[in-house]
Amino acid sequence: MKIYEQSHRRYNILTDEWVLVSPHRTKRPWQGKKDTPTSLPKIDYDPDCYLCPGNTRANGEINPNYDSTFVFTNDFAALQQGVAEEVYEDDMLKAKTESGICKVVCFSPNHSLTLPLMEVEDITKVVQLWKEEYTELGSLEKINHVQIFENKGAIMGCSNPHPHGQIWAQNSIPEIVLKKQDQQLKYYNKTGRSLLESYIQKELQLDERIIAKNEHFVALVPFWAVWPYEVMIAPVQHYSSIKELNTEEEISFAKIIKEVTIRYDNLFETSFPYSSGIHQSPTDKAHPEWHFHMSFYPPLLRSAEVKKFMVGYEMFANPQRDITAEQAANTLKGLSDKHYSL
Repeated sequence: MKIYEQSHRRYNILTDEWVLVSPHRTKRPWQGKKDTPTSLPKIDYDPDCYLCPGNTRANGEINPNYDSTFVFTNDFAALQQGVAEEVYEDDMLKAKTESGICKVVCFSPNHSLTLPLMEVEDITKVVQLWKEEYTELGSLEKINHVQIFENKGAIMGCSNPHPHGQIWAQNSIPEIVLKKQDQQLKYYNKTGRSLLESYIQKELQLDERIIAKNEHFVALVPFWAVWPYEVMIAPVQHYSSIKELNTEEEISFAKIIKEVTIRYDNLFETSFPYSSGIHQSPTDKAHPEWHFHMSFYPPLLRSAEVKKFMVGYEMFANPQRDITAEQAANTLKGLSDKHYSL
C-alpha cells in the first residue's frame, strides 16, 4: 500500500497505542554511536562464571553439577518475599509494598550455547521448565502474575554471558499486561473470540509479515512493531498460557524459537542481542480472553554496531521506527534457517 511508503501511524490493537513509522529515514547517513558487536562465546565452561555447573555464586551458594536446565531463586532479587503489607498515601504521594519471587533459569550447562545454537530437544526442556514454573508460582496465594523473560547480550544489560533467562512472579499485575488484558477482554466480550486468534488469521491470509510458521505456531513482525526487527511468536490456536500446551506443541514452540533466533544471528552475523518475554494470562483467576504470545525486542537497526535508541520524541511523545514491519519481515524471512557459524 502506498501509505506504507510515507510517514504514517500504526495502531497497536493489544495496547491501544500508536507508533509513528518513517520509512524515508532509512536513507539518512549514520554518524552516531557504534557499539561493539556481540561475539559468540567459545568455551563450554568458565571457572569464573556464577552460573556454570559446580561454581560458587556471589552469595556463596554452590551450583549443582546440572546437565540440563537449572533454576534457582535470584541471589539479588528485585522482588522480596514476606514483605509486610503497607500503604502510604497523602494528597500527592502514594506508595505500597510489593512482594514477589525472582528466579534465574539457566538454559544449558554449556557456557556457549545460546538458544539458536541449542538442539530443539534442549530448547523443549526450557519450554517445559517455563511451563512448570508458571504453573507452580502462579498457584501461590499472593502471586497474581508471572513474567518469563530473557535479556540477551551486554547491550541489553545482561550481567552474565552464560545463556539464561529470568522469571519474576509478583502480587500485582504490571501495567503493560493490564493494557493488553483490557484490549483482549473488550474484544472477547464483544465477539467471543480471542483478539490475537483473529489477528493471526488476518496475518496468515495477507502473508506480508509472516517470517516462520509450523503446525502449531506462527512467528511474525507485528503490524504495529516498534523495534526494528521486532518479532512475535504465538500459537495459532487460542491458548491463554503455556501450561495448556501438550508435548507436541511444546516441541513446535521450541522449533520456532530456534528458527527465529537463528535468523536473528544470521541477520548481521553476530550473537544477536534482544529482550524477549512471554505475555500470558495473569494467575489471579481464569482469563479466557488471554492469548499467550512471546515477543522479541532487539535493538540493532542497520548493522551489528548501530543500535536503535529510544530518545527524544520517543521518550516524550510517541514510539517511532524507520524500517516498516513489511521490510523487516522480508529481510528476516529471506535469511537462512541454518546458523551462519555452522
